[in-house]
Amino acid sequence: MHNWYHEIVATMVSPLVILCLILPLLLLFFFQNRRTINKKSLPPGPRGLPIIGNFHQLENSTLYLQLWQLSKKYGPLFSLRLGLRPAIVVSSSKLAKEVMKDHDLECCGRPKLLSQQKFSYNGLDMSFSSYGNYWREIRKICVVHVLSSRRVSRFSSIRQFEVKQMIRKISRHASSSKVINLNEVLMCLTSTIICRTAFGRRYEDEGTERSKFHGLLNELQDMNSTFFFSDYIPFLGWIDKLRGLHARLEQTFKDLDEFYQQVIDEHMDPNRKTPENEDIIHVLLQVKKQRSFSLDLTTHHIKAVLMDMLVAATDTTAATTVWAMTALLKNPRVMKKVQEEIRSLGGKKDFLEEDDIQKFPYFKAMIKETLRMHIPTPLLVQRETNEPCVIDGYEIPPKTIVYVNAWAIHMDPEAWKDPEEFLPERFLDSTKDIWGQDFEFIPFGAGRRICPGIPMAIASLDLILANLLNSFDWELPAGMRKDDIDTERLPGLTQHKKNPLYVLAKCSRKL
Repeated sequence: MHNWYHEIVATMVSPLVILCLILPLLLLFFFQNRRTINKKSLPPGPRGLPIIGNFHQLENSTLYLQLWQLSKKYGPLFSLRLGLRPAIVVSSSKLAKEVMKDHDLECCGRPKLLSQQKFSYNGLDMSFSSYGNYWREIRKICVVHVLSSRRVSRFSSIRQFEVKQMIRKISRHASSSKVINLNEVLMCLTSTIICRTAFGRRYEDEGTERSKFHGLLNELQDMNSTFFFSDYIPFLGWIDKLRGLHARLEQTFKDLDEFYQQVIDEHMDPNRKTPENEDIIHVLLQVKKQRSFSLDLTTHHIKAVLMDMLVAATDTTAATTVWAMTALLKNPRVMKKVQEEIRSLGGKKDFLEEDDIQKFPYFKAMIKETLRMHIPTPLLVQRETNEPCVIDGYEIPPKTIVYVNAWAIHMDPEAWKDPEEFLPERFLDSTKDIWGQDFEFIPFGAGRRICPGIPMAIASLDLILANLLNSFDWELPAGMRKDDIDTERLPGLTQHKKNPLYVLAKCSRKL
């Protein structure tokens, strides 16, 4: 995972270091062999090595594929050892339902990982906080005041303005036949939408501030996908310090904290001009002032929620839009069909608004098919068992990490006909939806830990994609064929396309 093996080897620079590694290894191997006699009935799984467990068999960027391959050998429920931590992997809809519905209460914890805890102010956010009364309160605040359908609709003018700006930018490239890096364009767009929605500021126009913000966002994403020894093998945590990870984590956190504090201070300035649209900081400061919840909000709570918004809203929308365009360029039949629907039912509008898009059934089916095949989080955010439970007849102990391989479930031939084919038609007459009730299709998770930002994510995704397809005809650069488009992924909680999607846009009408 994350080239850990090369990193640890690189640190073995003295006999003292070798002794520090070998002595605990021998002791652990001895005690583990003694414990196997009394080992509980865990699911089968690949045999691990002392101390490191199965880490030598895993690599972060293709982890979902590796776990899928292992499920073919060991079954839809199998176990791993991640350093000193037990883990199970779920790869079927039947078992996903068992984990996220039948045993949701026992399986809805979160493992406490160093970078996530740091950036969430020790679990004060909604995504990474432990299950309990605090989590229920912070989730209620977010769902009622930040992520409700009413609040999402209030932000529609921001989304529409920024998508129009993007269309104008692309049309300038189109008029000069300039190749476009769609990854870059879409990351800029989604980060601008979330900045205006959350902070009331548009960093795209601010030169140095823009570079600083994007640098912080990239560093936050990198650190959240970095492997820390201390998370899985605590007595080897010193290696993280040796690699400079603790210093990097502290600096990134400090920079982000200063950024959050600056925008909060701006909002608390009595001379601040009242903005046209309330942003999320303003909303949360109002909640803090009113004290209408049992939780007494502090600025740390607000900063932790802002971290969730930055990571979830920016990353997943940009990644999903790129994956959708990737799939459409690789499947010209679907591209043609969806564009014909949009342009005929859209009333030949130059710009499609959010209400228009609800009239496009094939387009909506294409979005679902993208989320099935190119889910941006192929492994749902790790859960952790809060207490012992029995899954598929196996006794799973508390503090076991639970991976739900949503990509494997979405590609299961027992649940889906021709799962490797990009066929939006499969959703036209289907009742399967994204709200976590159909365990064959769980792009946003299910149960207590389902993503509460679905309305905001879908509103942005629909608006961006519909207008990209309405305003432009899309081609690959000269000399490139559809088979040349790769689908490699970068590591991370949200997995982006590894190599940028370069395209040519041609205006379908005068803009």
